[in-house]
Amino acid sequence: MERTSKSNPPFRSTALRNARPRQGSSGQHHREESPRQTESHSKQQIVSGLRPVIEALDSEVHIDRILIQNGLSGNLVSELKSKLRDKGVPFQYVPAEKLDRLTQSNHQGVVATISPIKYHSFQDILLSLQEQGRVPFIILLDQVTDVRNMGAIVRTIECAGADAVVVPEHGSARISEDAIKTSSGALLRVPVCREQNLKTVVRLAQQCGLQVVAATEKASQSYLTVDFTLPTLLLMGSEEKGISPELLKLCDVRASLPIRGEVQSLNVSVAAAVFMYEVLRQRQES
Repeated sequence: MERTSKSNPPFRSTALRNARPRQGSSGQHHREESPRQTESHSKQQIVSGLRPVIEALDSEVHIDRILIQNGLSGNLVSELKSKLRDKGVPFQYVPAEKLDRLTQSNHQGVVATISPIKYHSFQDILLSLQEQGRVPFIILLDQVTDVRNMGAIVRTIECAGADAVVVPEHGSARISEDAIKTSSGALLRVPVCREQNLKTVVRLAQQCGLQVVAATEKASQSYLTVDFTLPTLLLMGSEEKGISPELLKLCDVRASLPIRGEVQSLNVSVAAAVFMYEVLRQRQES
């Protein structure tokens, strides 16, 4: 069976060297060298109050997200918002009642949740893989919001030896203690890139010579005909919506799994596992 793929240039990362790392990214991406976090670190922690949250932003703490009370204003609020924009930390406006449910302390209209993991920069991951002489295989999850699916996919990423997973800042399952448990601790070992714009991630991958493969039941091409020995970014979408149309348009290859039964789709974590182990099989045999 002849495998087909779009002709991509060799993996290169010259364009990445001047990229500015975002807040929360870590400089170490070789998984064997990454220290395992303890179970106590996986529990969600909260920082509340304007000044404590600002200080947390200036520290080495990895912030998951920040909630700001609707209509909050003042000099410190302006300073906080400026830092959030500079560091690329996601935030949202919420009613005061939601903040009250999160903490009984005097939150002053601001609550931050601390991430149980360190997030990595996609640019830095590519650069690190290039420096190690590895052929990249990275999974991008678009709109996968179920914690159990997220955990199961990352567990397979760890088992199959893929390099990293990319998730969006918004519209993705929260990486919480439950997600870490579901992944059997794999989320503490697999580099996770949380990015603002997935289209930018796809374009950057293509500029660096990665083929971008969309796993979609709408494709006529079998996954068995894709040359996964090439540097690859694999896109998986949610079971409800699939891969978003704007991302699908950017992909180099669209591939599907054979469906013989009446149910016309697989659980996303199952489909991801099939694709990942096909990548592993091809690379072991090459």
